[in-house]
Formats: sequence, structure tokens, C-alpha cells
Amino acid sequence: MDLKEKLVSSFMAFEERVDVHSDLHDIRTNALKNFENKGFPTKKEEAWKYTSLNAILKNDFTVFPKQENAIEFNQVKKYFLHEIDTYKLVFIDGVFSSHLSSTTHDGIDVCLMSSALTKPKYKMVIDTYFNQIASKDDSLTSLNTAFAIEGAFINIPKKKVADKPIEIMYFSTGNESALMVQPRNLVIVGENSHVQIIERHQSLNENPVLTNSVTEIFAQKRAIVDYYKIQNDNSEANLIDNTYVSQQQESHAYVHTFSFGGNLTRNNLNFYHFGERLTSTLNGISILNDKQHVDHYTLVNHATPNCESFQDYKGIFSDRSTGVFNGKVLVEKEAQKTNAFQKSNNILLSDKATINAKPQLEIFADDVKCSHGCTVGQLDETAMFYMQSRGIPQKEAKALLMYAFSNAVIESIKIPELKQRITKIIAMKLGVNLGFDL
Repeated sequence: MDLKEKLVSSFMAFEERVDVHSDLHDIRTNALKNFENKGFPTKKEEAWKYTSLNAILKNDFTVFPKQENAIEFNQVKKYFLHEIDTYKLVFIDGVFSSHLSSTTHDGIDVCLMSSALTKPKYKMVIDTYFNQIASKDDSLTSLNTAFAIEGAFINIPKKKVADKPIEIMYFSTGNESALMVQPRNLVIVGENSHVQIIERHQSLNENPVLTNSVTEIFAQKRAIVDYYKIQNDNSEANLIDNTYVSQQQESHAYVHTFSFGGNLTRNNLNFYHFGERLTSTLNGISILNDKQHVDHYTLVNHATPNCESFQDYKGIFSDRSTGVFNGKVLVEKEAQKTNAFQKSNNILLSDKATINAKPQLEIFADDVKCSHGCTVGQLDETAMFYMQSRGIPQKEAKALLMYAFSNAVIESIKIPELKQRITKIIAMKLGVNLGFDL
């Protein structure tokens, strides 16, 4: 039995764990039908032309962990942003860990999707937002919707500023020989509200893991959402991250993606505009080695006038690693006075490293400013020579040049402690050992 058949046949067992009489039952059933019809994406699809899941799908994944696996804080402390106080939502093998988490209902909701999906007090919110912006056609998003039961639920009401960042942490213990998890996150940020969120998926050993994650983010009028994704996992970890962002008038949404580890990482990032004078920012840094693979697939749908979007992705690839950037900006006829800028800059440190880049603009309006660009190259030998002639060793000179290359994205991080943490991880990835275990 292959993984698709296993998942479809497991749906009946999954239904025994949920309320089949709820409004969500039809949503789940329709989503499963879509996945059953389409299956897992293949390289025959244009959007997956450079990314194959075949090798991953050969694993015999457990789709329901047998039991809750407890871990202690000292085992995972290094993965948290412990330099400052944060709200924490922690999941172990897909199951919420209350003793590692710090949730709140004090003015804002930082709690569980399982609670939001089942408790009557959240019904209106779930009916309004759940599965509203997520794709109904994408097979992997449909698969997640069919099995959606647990993840992070964050609701920031009007005129509220979250008093501290929120960390969403997904740990895989490796107690299963191979595990598939499907977290579902819902983030709602009300008018004139502000939140900072840090998300991380982390395996604790080398057993294969496949994470199929879906996050829906709703930024209401004049809301500010600052979202950070840290992807620095083990060599057998595979992540498919589907993020959908809905923006209303004058909102600002920032998604920063840091891809440093894992076997295969696919980031599907989709922004949809539903109001004027809003801004979307998509930043990313990828630093890969060995045979690691990262695929950034982005869409910014400009559907309203006087809006801006900025995409800045940096990639550094060594050994046999592979990078993919497929970025699309769609400017609809009504979206006059749009400013949209997109760039993907990449450095190959090895003759066997690969980058496939496909920046796209589709413009149906005639009064816009849009540009896209892509560069692929190697380190500047002249700059290297100059730095070495000033007494900087080759290794440090190389690292400094790559720091400078990544600096624009690093500087966009608005949490100082997180900026310091990302800088340390980058230093380690570039071979400048600062003695930190991150």
C-alpha cells in the first residue's frame, strides 16, 4: 500500500476521533476527495517541475502516532528564543505539549486549533476564517484540510498589540521509524493590531519525517503581521509548508523564511490583496549543502489599486545542493498604481550545486511599476583577493562576503534577539564556528 492509499484508507479511522456531525465534516470529506483525485504532485506539473517527492514517499510513514511522547525542556531549550519571554505553542509528534507551552486568553487568544474547531465560543470565528483563503484545488493543502485537527490558533482582536512574540514549535521525537504530521495553523489579526510570530519544525533524531503544514493568516485593516519561519532541520526531515495570507486595507504583512537545513523543503507562499494601500513583504535566505533541496514557490495576487509588494530571496548553495525559486506577481486589471518588485540572487559555491529560477510577472493593468530580476554567480574573486591582501584569511573573507550578500534580509528582522540567533546560525552554516549549538 502506497502512502496515498494509506492516507485515504486511514480517513475512516480519523473520523472516529472527530465529530462527523459538525459543519467541518463536509469540508474534510470534499478535501479528501480532491486529494484522492489528484494525489501527490509530480514533476509533470509545471509548479513542481524541479522538485520530486518520489524518494520521500517510499517511506512507510506512520500517519497517527501511537502515543504522546514526552520530552523535557532541557532537551529542546536550545531551539527556543530563550533570550526573551514569549508565548509558546509546542507540539510533540503532532500532539500538544501543555508542560512546554505558555498560552493565554488574556486579551488575545494563543491556543489550540483543536479547541477552536470544537468549542462553541469559537464557532463564528471558524465559520468566518477556517479554510477560506487556503486553496481548494491544491492536493497537499486539501490533504491537510481533510486531516486538520491540531495546530496553533492565534486571534488578536481589534486594537491589540501582542505584548510578546509567539513561538510555534513542532518537535518530532523519532520514536516512530517514519512519521507524517499535518499541523494546521490559523492566525487572525484584527484592525490596528500587531503580532510577531516565530515558527519552527525540528526533528530530534535522524528518522524520516514528512511535515505537510498549512497556515492561514488574515490581516485586517491596518494590521501588522511579522512572521518568521526557521527551517534548520536534520538530514531526513522533509517539510512542505503551505502559507496563505489575506490582507485588507492598509495592512502590512511580512513573511521571512530562513531555509538552512532538512532533506527537502518546499515553501508555497501565497498573498492575496483585498484592500488598497497595503504592503506585502516576502524575504528569504537559503544556505544549503550536501544534497539538500529547497523550493520557494511564491504568489502575490495584486487585485486592488495602490498596493506594494517586495520579494527578496538570497541563496547560497554548495556541494550537490539544489535551489528552486518560482516567484509570480499577478497584477489584475483593477490594480492600478501597483508597485511590485521581485528579485532572486544566488551564489553557487560548487560546480555541482544547482539553482533553477523562474521569476514571473503577469500584468493586466497599465499604470504600474513592476520589476523582477534574477542573478546566479560565484563569489567575487577580486573582492576575495582584496580582503586577503589586507590580512583577512581566506575562510573568514569568504564568510564576510556571504554575510554581506545576505545582509539586506538579515536587517529586515525586527526582533533583535532573533536577528542575533539567525546571524549565529548563518555563521555556522558558512563554516565560521562561533561555538553555538543551534
